[in-house]
Amino acid sequence: MNVIKKIVGGDSRQLGMIFALIALIAFFQWRTGGLTLTPDNVNNIIQGNAYVLVLAIGMVLVIIAGHIDLSVGSIAAFVGIVVALAITDWGLPWPMAVLLGIGVGALCGAWQGLWVAYVGIPAFIVTLAGMLIFRGLNQWIGKSNTVPVPEGFQVIGAGSLPEWGPNTGYNNLTLLLGIAGCAAIIAGALRSRAKLTKIGADVEESWVMWTRLALISAVIMGVMMIIASGRKGFPVSGLILVALVIGYGFLANKMILGRHIYAVGGNRHAAELSGVKSKKVNFFVMANMAVLASLAGMMFVARSNASGPFDGVGWELDAIAAVFIGGAAVTGGVGTVVGSIVGGLVMAVLNNGLQLLGIGADRTQVIKGLVLLIAVAFDVYNKSQGKPSITGLLMRNKTAAAPAAPAAVDAGNPASAAVTDTSTVVKTEG
Repeated sequence: MNVIKKIVGGDSRQLGMIFALIALIAFFQWRTGGLTLTPDNVNNIIQGNAYVLVLAIGMVLVIIAGHIDLSVGSIAAFVGIVVALAITDWGLPWPMAVLLGIGVGALCGAWQGLWVAYVGIPAFIVTLAGMLIFRGLNQWIGKSNTVPVPEGFQVIGAGSLPEWGPNTGYNNLTLLLGIAGCAAIIAGALRSRAKLTKIGADVEESWVMWTRLALISAVIMGVMMIIASGRKGFPVSGLILVALVIGYGFLANKMILGRHIYAVGGNRHAAELSGVKSKKVNFFVMANMAVLASLAGMMFVARSNASGPFDGVGWELDAIAAVFIGGAAVTGGVGTVVGSIVGGLVMAVLNNGLQLLGIGADRTQVIKGLVLLIAVAFDVYNKSQGKPSITGLLMRNKTAAAPAAPAAVDAGNPASAAVTDTSTVVKTEG
């Protein structure tokens, strides 16, 4: 087990979800007779859930900062109807309409960020009000009608990479994208290792790094080859999602703003004493969430070919569930972008597999609710016992008794152990 943990690395709480995702895919692949990993179904999972995963990226930052956002579905629906009307009734070219939608989303986020950060009203109340306000605006402006969008706009939600180059039996651009992704990951790992070696820091053994890179590359190329063998190439919505994951992963792990978000979520008062401007951080996470909600709304409208009065209903619950399943803490200060994506994929594969098995929507909701409850319950229980997670228990070296967690550290919020040094907070939370 220690060998596996050494190779996989990362946060042990997320490892459990990664193993759960692999187990779910294997189970449904077996139970559906191979339908889960067909090219069209994999493409459908990505396209059908990309907007939820985009919401999860913003929601994890909101939750890390210690807040919650219940208005994302309503903002997405409001922006969706504005963009649809701008294209259909106002004659705006769809690229300009996309920029308009981003701008409207930013204004919605600024409105909510103002109340949360500078007036001091809890985000739960502000976004609950926002959920009602923007839902009402959607139905008021759109007159509760369904507004279609043109074919050009649909590319951001339903488009995919075109055929290009010689006939190889695969979508060549999709394969090239996979190769480029693998090359970028390997180059990044080598560059990081070279920097650590240069400053004399400890580095992992070479075989561990190369084994991990080989596994990651095999998974990426496996998925790309499945998609490339179908009628369509890699979806455009998937490209948008990958770009956002890379960008926000960098923000959370490498930028000062990301460290400040963790610090504020871990202990706001201590973070302020160390120089963190918590109001600006809170304003940013709320505004950023609305911008991503506007993008998610446009992706959904593009895929469904129209904007309707009931778009976005329940989206906030899907995004919140993805974040908590992915390892974020209810108390804030803990969570990762990649973890929220893994959590969202667990829900997406579960939903898709149950549909393929012909399970009704009623029982699907029950199963998804139980999965969310069990995932969070395991995490809360193990943190209350001073243990990392169920996966951590399985991987623990039984010959070495684990020391008890330091008494001064809040088990539900370990970031409080080092709030005076924000960089240490980030390192603690992974």
